Amino acid sequence: MRGIYIGLGSNLGDRLDHLSRVMEALPPRVELVAASPIYETDPWGYLEQPAFLNQVIEVETSFSPFELLAYLKQIEGFLGRQVTFRNGPRVIDLDILIFGNSILEEDGLVIPHPRMHDRAFVLKPLADLAPDLCHPVLGKTVQELLQHVDQSGVCLFS
Repeated sequence: MRGIYIGLGSNLGDRLDHLSRVMEALPPRVELVAASPIYETDPWGYLEQPAFLNQVIEVETSFSPFELLAYLKQIEGFLGRQVTFRNGPRVIDLDILIFGNSILEEDGLVIPHPRMHDRAFVLKPLADLAPDLCHPVLGKTVQELLQHVDQSGVCLFS
């Protein structure tokens, strides 16, 4: 299935290397279709931590949403993610943002991601890949959602 978008974030260690290692770890079960530019972003939620590098990728897979979530958690663990606290610093964070037109509200997994429409660090790179993608619940495009969030802490990383 195509039209699956995953948010990537890292703010500990070699942030750029962590993002590239995610791409290397995806195959063979998950195929990379496209990757957004990388953005450096202010922390969100808990502010006393280093800046993040954020990116969104589009992937293709035969996994179900729960199988993909489990696979992404394995990649996080392989790259050294340790559970700390909500919105805290992390080596890598992988979130399923959109899974085709799926709407899912289960214990442990909500699709589309329940806070993506509030986060410029998600919407900006997602808009680079799919500005006309319609949020399955809100009925607005990514570009429309982006116009309603503060983008000041999101800068293209060079």
